[in-house]
Amino acid sequence: MPHKVITSLIPKYDKLKNGKVFLGLAFLSVLLRLPFFFRDYIDRDESTFILMAQSWVDGQLPYTHLWDLKPPMVFLFFAAIIYLFGKSFIAIRLIGALAVAGIAWYTFKIGREVHTTKTGFWSAIGCVYLLSLFGSVQGVMSEHLSMLFFIPALYLLIKYRDYKWYFTAGILIGISLMMKLNLAYSVLGILLLLLLKSVLEKQIPSGIYKVSLIGGGVLLVIASTFIPYLVSDIPEVWFNSVILAPLAYSSDQQSSVFNVLPLCIILLLFGFFSWKRRWIDFNDPNIQMLVVVIAGVVVSFLKIGRVNGHYLMQLYPMLLILLGIALHKTFKCRPKFYPLVLGLLLLLPVESYLEYVNVIKNKVSHGTFYNGEGFTVSDFIKKNNLNEKEVLFFEYHIGYWLLDATPPTKAATHPSNICRPALYPYYKNPRKNALAELEYLLDSLQPETVITRKDKSVFDKEYIAEDHYVRSYLSEHYQLVGTSGRAEIFTRLNSR
Repeated sequence: MPHKVITSLIPKYDKLKNGKVFLGLAFLSVLLRLPFFFRDYIDRDESTFILMAQSWVDGQLPYTHLWDLKPPMVFLFFAAIIYLFGKSFIAIRLIGALAVAGIAWYTFKIGREVHTTKTGFWSAIGCVYLLSLFGSVQGVMSEHLSMLFFIPALYLLIKYRDYKWYFTAGILIGISLMMKLNLAYSVLGILLLLLLKSVLEKQIPSGIYKVSLIGGGVLLVIASTFIPYLVSDIPEVWFNSVILAPLAYSSDQQSSVFNVLPLCIILLLFGFFSWKRRWIDFNDPNIQMLVVVIAGVVVSFLKIGRVNGHYLMQLYPMLLILLGIALHKTFKCRPKFYPLVLGLLLLLPVESYLEYVNVIKNKVSHGTFYNGEGFTVSDFIKKNNLNEKEVLFFEYHIGYWLLDATPPTKAATHPSNICRPALYPYYKNPRKNALAELEYLLDSLQPETVITRKDKSVFDKEYIAEDHYVRSYLSEHYQLVGTSGRAEIFTRLNSR
């Protein structure tokens, strides 16, 4: 009997409808991500996007009042949510969950187009899991947002041959680029592939026209982000922040390509065996499109010599489809394996289960579902009548948003940018290095309250001098007045 129940849960692939698939993916995404709706701090980047977006809602263009390295449409996404729903973690995280469902849905449509409905369905399920679990991906990251527009564009390029869809795809690609610039390598690969196909098919004018339509859509979006700065007579702010700063960052943060080699080896081995065993037909133009996108993303990883967990979200949709095709050729999932598949799906979201427990415990103990040091530190500052505007967060900087405060300098918008002096010239920071910035923040501005993380260096472990300066200054001029979870709260001695 239980086996029959489990078997009944496996969908009839030939009867799957687009609307029902999206609703199912949305339900799964929300279910996996729901307990994280109430956490203050999932990833530093997400907190920074919120601060940048709030500044935009308050009337300041990105990069003029606060500063971060990401392209402007990341902040526009968050700003739209804040403008419509106010300061709502639930609204941000819920729309993020729907964005994951949207990425998975178009993954389903691509998988169905290039292979079978079954491949598309399970690729989409895998997409929801991998874009929702394991580390900082429970937040709303720039990779989520870029894929929300890039994957539909990829679907249009695979599905349709009418010229109008190439321009539409170009607009979607342009939006994705203005959320994550490293996708430029994949975009370049797509354009070269289209040109090469037109040469081989002796339809060069058609290929040039397609590439021009895509390029026109991309340029239209990029121009739309530039116009507000041009109208405000500060075009250099856009150019420095959107173009030059990322180039400087990729050069300054260059790590060894050996960090990316394990990923490259795994992908090459998978590709080789898929070709050798004829699991995947690499002569298929649609498969070639997927491979080119994967290659472009990997090249961007090699360029900076680093692969963070959330970077991989830009690979998952395409990789899952190719993996699904290979598994279709090599492994037949018979009914006797269905309980194993269901068990795996139920076991994977361990992080979600633990967070559900954490949320419930917090509600019982503190009377609120919202949890994390960002909330508790902000409450401490309010209850102890500390100046809510004169505060410096070296950690849990989402607290600025909760206190209606702003970071004291552009460099402090994202705390790690303090230790990236190579970026200082691009937002006209008058200080020349991190120590000078820290001296200005602590000794010149003299904030009443400073927040750090207990038992952890203030910055990454390689910034020894910067960490020593902060700790020494705090020990001489500040006193520890409280802790909240892992947060340490310091107030200035003889506060003005």
